[in-house]
Amino acid sequence: MSLVDSREKQGNFLFKYRGQFPVILFVLAVPFLYCSNELLSSEKQIWNYIALSISVIGFLIRFYTIGTTPKGTSGRNTKEQIADCLNSTGIYSTVRHPLYLGNYFIWAGIAVFTYNIYFIVIMSLLFWVYYKRIMFAEEKFLERKFREEYSDWSKGVPAFIPSFKNYIKTIIPFSVKSILRREYAGVLATVIGFVFVEVVRESFKNNELSDSPFYRNILIATILVVLLLRSLKHYTTILEEKDRS
Repeated sequence: MSLVDSREKQGNFLFKYRGQFPVILFVLAVPFLYCSNELLSSEKQIWNYIALSISVIGFLIRFYTIGTTPKGTSGRNTKEQIADCLNSTGIYSTVRHPLYLGNYFIWAGIAVFTYNIYFIVIMSLLFWVYYKRIMFAEEKFLERKFREEYSDWSKGVPAFIPSFKNYIKTIIPFSVKSILRREYAGVLATVIGFVFVEVVRESFKNNELSDSPFYRNILIATILVVLLLRSLKHYTTILEEKDRS
C-alpha cells in the first residue's frame, strides 16, 4: 500500500470514529488537572472568560456553516464520506474545513479551562495530527468525485486558516432549524467537557469527589433542552426542512 493510500485509509478510519476524540481529551486532561497550580479567584475568572469565549467562537463557526449548507454536504454521517455537491460559497469560500476549524476552537476552549498551558499545546498538536488525516481523506474523496471543480476551488481556498479575499456570498438562507436539529449533541458534549474539568479539578483540590451546583444545574438544563430537541427531531415534523440534511 502506498503512503498516500495508507494516509487516506487512516483518515477514513479516524473520520468514522471522530466522535471519540473528546474522550481522548478527557482522559489526557486528568493528569494535567492534578498537576495544575492553584490560581487566585481573579485569575480563574480571566481564564474562564477566555475559555468560554473561545468555545463560543467555535460554535458560531459551526452554526454559520450548518445553517447555510444544503442537503448532502457537511453531514454528521459517520460510516463514509458523502457529498452530493461541492460547497464553494459562503464560509466555504474562505476555508475548506470550517466545521473542523469550529471543532478546534470548541475543544481549545475546554483545554484553556484546565488552566494548564502544556495541555493546551498538547491538545492542539493532537488535534492537528488527528484531523489532518481526516481532512486528507475527505479531500481525496472530493478530488475524485468533482475533479476540476474541486481543483479550481481548493487552489484559492486555504484548508484551515480562513482567508476572506475571495469571499463569495452564499445564496442559501441561514436556517436556525438546521442548527437546532443537528448541533444539540455537540453542545451537550461541550458542556460535559467543561463540567468534567471542573469536577475533576475540585475533586483533586478537596481530596474527595466534589462538584459545583452551578455547573451541575447548567448540565441538567442542557440535558433537558437536548432531550426536547431530540424528541422534536425524531417524533415531530417541527424541525424538518426541505433540501436540508
